[in-house]
Amino acid sequence: MSTILRRLPPSEATGLRTGARHSLAEVYRPADLVVLGLGVMIGAGIFSIAGEQAATTAGPGVILSFMIAGIACLLACLCYAELSSTMPTSGSAYTFTYVIFGEVWAWIIGWALILELQFAAAVVARAWAAITVGAIEHFGVRVPAGNLVQDVLVLVILVLLTGVVALGARVGLRALWVMVSAKLLAIGAVIVVGVTHIDVANFGDFFVPPKTLATAPATVLETLIGEGHAFGWFGIFAAASAIAFAYIGFDIVATSAEETVNAPKAVPKGMIRSLVLATVIYLAVALVMVGMVPYTKISPQTPLAGAFRAVGVDWMVHVIDVGAVLGLTTVILVLIVGQTRVLFSMARDGLIPRRLATVSRRYHTPTRVTLVIGLVAIVLAEFVPVLTMQQLVVIGTLFAFAFVAAGVIVMRRRMPHLERGFRVPLSPLLPALSLVATLWLMVNLRVLTWAWFALWMAFGLLVYLVYGRRHSLLARPNTPARPPQGRHRR
Repeated sequence: MSTILRRLPPSEATGLRTGARHSLAEVYRPADLVVLGLGVMIGAGIFSIAGEQAATTAGPGVILSFMIAGIACLLACLCYAELSSTMPTSGSAYTFTYVIFGEVWAWIIGWALILELQFAAAVVARAWAAITVGAIEHFGVRVPAGNLVQDVLVLVILVLLTGVVALGARVGLRALWVMVSAKLLAIGAVIVVGVTHIDVANFGDFFVPPKTLATAPATVLETLIGEGHAFGWFGIFAAASAIAFAYIGFDIVATSAEETVNAPKAVPKGMIRSLVLATVIYLAVALVMVGMVPYTKISPQTPLAGAFRAVGVDWMVHVIDVGAVLGLTTVILVLIVGQTRVLFSMARDGLIPRRLATVSRRYHTPTRVTLVIGLVAIVLAEFVPVLTMQQLVVIGTLFAFAFVAAGVIVMRRRMPHLERGFRVPLSPLLPALSLVATLWLMVNLRVLTWAWFALWMAFGLLVYLVYGRRHSLLARPNTPARPPQGRHRR
């Protein structure tokens, strides 16, 4: 038991900043981190989620749902900010857990992050292909029926973005700046044009009388109470759970810490600022969505596009299409970056093959692990029905959120001497509230999702016991911290 609970010394994690194990070039500055966060948090969902939740779950109260979701995610973001400022490492929650709780728990979190990021890249790539086909058809171009065109588009986008990440952080950063800027212009157009067609009467009093759903309970919470509900306060909080998933992604900013100038200060600022900006943007789009048409007339399938058609502004459909395609493109790019950095850290610690921690001398990036991630994403997107498994992405993220919130409380007690570039205010109250909010989001996931997640984690634990436990660098203290070949010395 003491073997699997061995903890990574804080000096090993914080030593990354002194060059002890650091090999990734510093390329990110505070503004870059904000763009990184917006790149992953604002996808195609910004054009649909408000309408979907208003029509089916919360009514005009979806505005309150966005606020509640933003607060819940901000609590988690503050916890990530403190641990990132203390241990600015590419491993993010995986490394935090390694230091605070021990190796087996670190493996479990790393395994959950693999589920989150790897599946997410495949899911978003498949959604990107479908939205791209729809956008092409909206311009009057006929696309052959069937999935062949989408399959080709999935392959093209994943190969292209994997190549961009493999070529270096600077190449990916430049591409990200261009696409995020264009995406924000599209969203700005939606807000500006939509505001001119708002009818205040559509907001009502933000409250729709609750009703019981006729469908069988699907989530853990519905199973516990025996039935499902929509609208009313239950619907508002249920919609907040769904909306919170749109904000997920700020945690990926933490994986860029090793590549960030003055990371202990810059990473917390980048995460918090990007989340606040994303929340404001989502709220603005939600206000436009609900204000343009009554919630009873919103189409859950094409909510925003349908709203603009209803008010006679058909050309905005093309703006929404372009924004959605760009939005998902940046999401895929940042997901690949985040997954690369997490696996790089796990490989560097020996829990997965250390050859994956090799950094290209030419491009100064972990090219080998990037190519592996891209290949796996292609296989998943092409041959697995990933769109039916989207909640697996969410549960892996929330699992890490819970450990990070608990980690702030435990680390304050065990390691109060460590220097922190940022401190969560009102600790341990706010971290405890973050933990409660995370658990609330988790019980709003389907029972089937929990079952698949349990199987994934059980398989991961077996992999750790067979391979990771014996190959960990902590099990071989005399092993050099750096892989023996291909590393870039700065």
